[in-house]
Amino acid sequence: MNTTSKGRIDWLLTLTPFILIMALAVLLFIFPDGSNNIISKVRFFFGDTMGIYYLIIGAGVLIVSLFLALSKYGNIVLGEPGEKPKYSFFTWGCMMFTCGLAADILFYSFSEWVMYADNPHIAELGGSVEEWAGVFPLFHWSFIPWAFYLVLAVAFGFMLHVRKRNRQRYSEACRPVIGKHADGLLGRIIDLFALFALLAGTATTFSVATPLMAGIIVKLFGISLSRTVVTIIILLITCAVYTYAVLHGFKGISFLAKLCIYLFFGLLIIVLLIGGQGRFIIENGFQSLGKMFQNFVGLSTYADPMRTNNFPQDWTIYYWAYWMVWCIAAPFFIGNISKGRTIRQTVLGGYIFGVGSTIVSFIILGNYSLGLQSAHAADFIAQYQANGDLYGLILNIIDTMPIAPVILVLVLLTMIAFYATSFDSIAYTAASYSYKRLGEEEKPAKPITFLWCILLIVLPIALVFSESSMNNIQSVSIISAFPIGLIMILMIWAFLKDAKKYMKELKGKKLKECAESTESVEAEA
Repeated sequence: MNTTSKGRIDWLLTLTPFILIMALAVLLFIFPDGSNNIISKVRFFFGDTMGIYYLIIGAGVLIVSLFLALSKYGNIVLGEPGEKPKYSFFTWGCMMFTCGLAADILFYSFSEWVMYADNPHIAELGGSVEEWAGVFPLFHWSFIPWAFYLVLAVAFGFMLHVRKRNRQRYSEACRPVIGKHADGLLGRIIDLFALFALLAGTATTFSVATPLMAGIIVKLFGISLSRTVVTIIILLITCAVYTYAVLHGFKGISFLAKLCIYLFFGLLIIVLLIGGQGRFIIENGFQSLGKMFQNFVGLSTYADPMRTNNFPQDWTIYYWAYWMVWCIAAPFFIGNISKGRTIRQTVLGGYIFGVGSTIVSFIILGNYSLGLQSAHAADFIAQYQANGDLYGLILNIIDTMPIAPVILVLVLLTMIAFYATSFDSIAYTAASYSYKRLGEEEKPAKPITFLWCILLIVLPIALVFSESSMNNIQSVSIISAFPIGLIMILMIWAFLKDAKKYMKELKGKKLKECAESTESVEAEA
C-alpha cells in the first residue's frame, strides 16, 4: 500500500465533527447532570416512540444477507473475476472479528445474563432463568448484528474492488441511486451523519468496558486512585497503542488481530477447562443456542406494544442501534480486506468466524457464572440487585475461579488487545473520510490519522468523567443510529442496483467473447 496520500483533504468533514464533539465533551464536563438528562429525553423518543423502526431494519438486513449469500449475487468476486484473496481465512477472520467487536464483548459475556435474569419478560416467557437468561445474549450478539456488518461490507467491497471508486465514504456507496448528488450537499450530509455515528459508537464501547479494566488494575495492584481516574488513564494508554498500530498500516493491524484472537481463545479455554463448570457450560450453552433458533422470529419481532416490561426498548432496540453505528467503520474495513473473496464467501465466512466466535464467548463466560448461580454456589443476581455495580460483579465472578489473579491479568490483556485491534481499523476508516479522493492503494497521511486517533478518545473520556449511567451511554448509540438506518437502506438499494447492472455487463462480455471465439474458429475453418 502506498504510504503517501495524493487525495485532497476535505476540511469540512474533518473539522466539523472535531468541533462538535469537542463542544459536546465540554458540555458533559461542565454540565454533566443537565447534559445527561437531555440525552435521556432524546433517547426516549427514538428508542421508545420510534423503536419499531430499528426492529424492522434489523430483520430486513438479515434477510438481505441470506439473499446475497444464496442467490446468483453470491458468485460476484470482490475484485477482478478469478482474483484470489490476499489473506488466508484465519488471518482474514481474525482481522474481521476483532475490528467488529471491541473489549465490550468480554464485559457483556461475563455479565449480560444477570441483567436479564430479573426482567419481567423472563417470567412472561415461562421456564427458569437458566432457560432464557442465556438465550438473549446469544440473540443480541449473533446473526442480526453480523448481518449489519456483512451486508455493508459486501457493498463497500464491491464499491472499492469491483467498481474501483476512490471515495471511501457512505455517500459514494449511495451514488448508484443519488447520482451526482453524492458530490453535493446530500453527500456531505450523509457523510457527516456517518462520522457522528462512528464517534458515538466508539464512545459507547469505550465508556462501557474501560471501567472494568480500571477495576482489574485497582484490584491487582491496590491502587488508591478512583476508578474514574484509572479509567481515563487506561483510555489514554489504549489510544497510544492503537495509534501506533494504525500508523504502521495493515501489517501492524493483522499482527494485533492475531495476538488478540490467541489471548481471547486462550482465556475461553482456561475458563472452560479449569473453572469447574464445564458440563453445565456445554449443556446449557447448547440448549440456549437451540432455544434461540427455535424462537428466532419471535425474538426478532417482539416489540412489547403494551409496554408491560419494556424489554425490547431497553435491550433489543439498543443493540440494533449499537451495531448500526458500528457499521460506519467495521464494514468498510471488512470490505477492504475481503478483496478476492466472493460475496458468498464473505457473508458465510463472516457468519462462521464472527458469529461462531461470539457465541462461544457468551456460552463459556456467561454460563460459568450462571452455573454457579444455578448450583446455589453464589448469588450474582442478588449482588447486582443490591448495588447495580456490574464491574464489581464481574470481579466477584472471576474471584470464584481457580488462579483468579492469572485470569484477571489475561482478561486485562485481552481487553487491551481488543480495543487496539478495533480502534486501529476505526481510526484508519475515519481518516479515509477526510479525503475527497483516496485511491485503492493509498492510505491517509499520518497527521490526519493521528488527529482521528485523538478525536475517537475525547467523547468516551467526557462520558466517563460525567459518570453517565448505562442508560445514557446506550442513548448515544440509539440517537445516532436513527439517520444511519435510512442511509443504510439507501446504500443497500444502491448496491443491489449496481450489482444487477454489473452482472448484466459480465453476461454481455461473456456473450461477446463467445461470439468472437466462434467467429475465429469459423475463419480458421
